[in-house]
Amino acid sequence: MKRFLKKSYLTLILLFLYLPIAVLIFQSFNAGKSRAKWEGFSLRWYQALFQDEAIMKALYITIAVAIIAAIAATILGTLAAIGIYAMKKRSQATMMTLTNIPMTMPDIVTGISLMVLFTFSRIERGFVTMLFAHITFNTPYVILSVLPKLKQMNKHTYEAAVDLGATPTYALFHVILPEIREGVITGALLAFTLSLDDFIISYFTTSPMVQNLSTLIYSKARIGIEPTLNALSALMFLSLLFLLGIINRRTSRNVKKA
Repeated sequence: MKRFLKKSYLTLILLFLYLPIAVLIFQSFNAGKSRAKWEGFSLRWYQALFQDEAIMKALYITIAVAIIAAIAATILGTLAAIGIYAMKKRSQATMMTLTNIPMTMPDIVTGISLMVLFTFSRIERGFVTMLFAHITFNTPYVILSVLPKLKQMNKHTYEAAVDLGATPTYALFHVILPEIREGVITGALLAFTLSLDDFIISYFTTSPMVQNLSTLIYSKARIGIEPTLNALSALMFLSLLFLLGIINRRTSRNVKKA
């Protein structure tokens, strides 16, 4: 009986979380505009989605920001993780606390503070400010993905390479990076995924003239939910589900290796 209740409780939680998404995906194939009546299976709204210039422009901005932000955050986060790992324990603990603060702080606080910073600096909000904001909140996640791999690495490997004549740069690219490659890739995928579906920080750090998919969906939803938004949301959910599946698989593999 106890086991049955546990399974029932878990089933109810999963239904509560995923049933609305399942309904949304189902409605994206509805031939009609009505959400209360099924008018037949159709790919009409997916076709209309790819013919919508505003959505295609937002998609281009979303992917461009996600790719550039993921690359920049991966480089900065990897170098920061190496620097933190080389510190003494007390300094390392202080830096880890500072790294964790942006992750535990509400997104709205980060978004508003960045907006105030850009306004105070007289930087016009748009693509560049949104990109900098995404790099800012992605970098801590990369640091936390790379640090465990550094701790698994033999700390004397780098010193041995330098003693054998390797330059610090050569040792970084040919000794350290191959050892932490799994963590770097996981951090990059995580940064890309987080950037794709971010709304709050993007909303406060961009302008109405430069919108990614999340801000565009929000602005369209205020007028009324169009069937094309169902198709767009379905594709975004499946894409993020695929990326998160890769990240979880890599993380599980790293845990087993450890």
